[in-house]
Amino acid sequence: QVQLVESGGGLVQAGGSLTLSCESSPHVAYTFYRLAWYRQAPGKQRELVAQQTRKGDPEYADSVKGRFTISRDNRKNTVDLHMNDLKPNDTAVYYCNADNNIWGQGTQVTVSA
Repeated sequence: QVQLVESGGGLVQAGGSLTLSCESSPHVAYTFYRLAWYRQAPGKQRELVAQQTRKGDPEYADSVKGRFTISRDNRKNTVDLHMNDLKPNDTAVYYCNADNNIWGQGTQVTVSA
């Protein structure tokens, strides 16, 4: 069964940067229409962070706009999340999502003060 695999999570100081990557496993023959990043902090609901359709413009949650950048490679069918100026409240498990029904296992991002 197709799943997504995230990588790049870790511990970073406030103000630092981190890049998350996501790819399908196994690789699929078709290009995902919608790719998105979600996150879930302890005690919080899962929230949409960023999304982008195949040829559409990226969209961001207000809390990360101007700091995060979603970048998809339609040839490789991968999606990255470039995170800058990280804040402690960015601490969460980050999940990638493809066409709504395909999820990754999540990768932990911890931002220390």
